[in-house]
Amino acid sequence: MTKAKTAATPSKTQEQTPQIQPQPEQKENPMQFDVRIYPVKTDGALKANASVNINGFFAVTNIRILEGSNGTFVSLPQYKGRNGEYKDICFPCTTEAKAAFDKAVLSAYEQTMAQSQTKTQAQEAPRQEQGQQMAGM
Repeated sequence: MTKAKTAATPSKTQEQTPQIQPQPEQKENPMQFDVRIYPVKTDGALKANASVNINGFFAVTNIRILEGSNGTFVSLPQYKGRNGEYKDICFPCTTEAKAAFDKAVLSAYEQTMAQSQTKTQAQEAPRQEQGQQMAGM
C-alpha cells in the first residue's frame, strides 16, 4: 500500500495573512512617537487631549492628559462596559512600552505648555511697558 502525498492548498485567509517573524530583542526603543497636544482651558482635571502616531503606521486619538492626586497622567481611549467599568480600547502590551508611550505624551505636553507660557509672557510684556508709559505721563 502506498501513501499518496497531497499538497494542502492554503485558504484565502491564509494567503492574505502575513507571517510575522519574531525579532531579536532590542535594547533601545524602536518606537517613534509623533505626538500632537491640544490644550484644554478648563478648571477641571482634564488638561489636554492628544493624538499619537506610532512609527507612521498606527494612530491613537482621544488620549486625555489628566491631573490626578498623584500628578499628571495619560489616559488612553476607553469605553464603558456593561458592568459600568471603563475599559481601555487600545493599550501598550508591556510595561516598558507603556512607560515609553506615557513619557512621549507627557514630554510633548510639558513642551507645549512651556511654549504656550512663553508666548503669553511675550504678549504681556509690551502691554506692561505701555501701561508704565501711560502711568508716567
